[in-house]
Amino acid sequence: MKHLLPLDDLIAALEKLPGIGKRSAERMAFALVQNRDGLARKLADALLVADEQVNTCSRCGSITVIKENPCALCTDGKRATGLLCVVESPGDIMKIESCNGFTGRYHVLGGHLSPALGKGVADLRVNELLSRLQSENIQEVLVALGTDVESEATASYLAELITSRGVKASRLAFGIPSGSAIEYTDATTLSRAIQGRQAL
Repeated sequence: MKHLLPLDDLIAALEKLPGIGKRSAERMAFALVQNRDGLARKLADALLVADEQVNTCSRCGSITVIKENPCALCTDGKRATGLLCVVESPGDIMKIESCNGFTGRYHVLGGHLSPALGKGVADLRVNELLSRLQSENIQEVLVALGTDVESEATASYLAELITSRGVKASRLAFGIPSGSAIEYTDATTLSRAIQGRQAL
């Protein structure tokens, strides 16, 4: 089949999205061009509006609308001002907020240390975090990063920086997922669950 440049360009653009490979990009592109209900136009309009009206919060680094900067979470007077949760991405904030269990404020790091990808401290929002510790009188920083090796190294690095400034650093508790059985739990998770055990 002869290649159609507009379709090839669409596939190439979709392929740049995280988690989208060539086959997925092709399926999406074909679905968009074959849809006769105006899906491509709606998607294009939504992308343009998002590009024009969505930005990064100047304080926490999360996603916000341009007219609301700092974001609603940063300016909410009901949130605990001395408690800060450090996450890797804005998506992590959405996940934590969905459980209604955290009442403090957030700080998006922008990833984790990754020597293999050439991502160092200068590529993360570490200096902004340290500035906030002082300017916002933070008493505790909850480091809510992943459990892979690079995230663990990043968490350890941050904990050292935070505690050296007289601020308490804490981590998310690790344990057995709800509805799961011990026999299906990996050794690292089980070990952490035992270490973080609580009184009944």
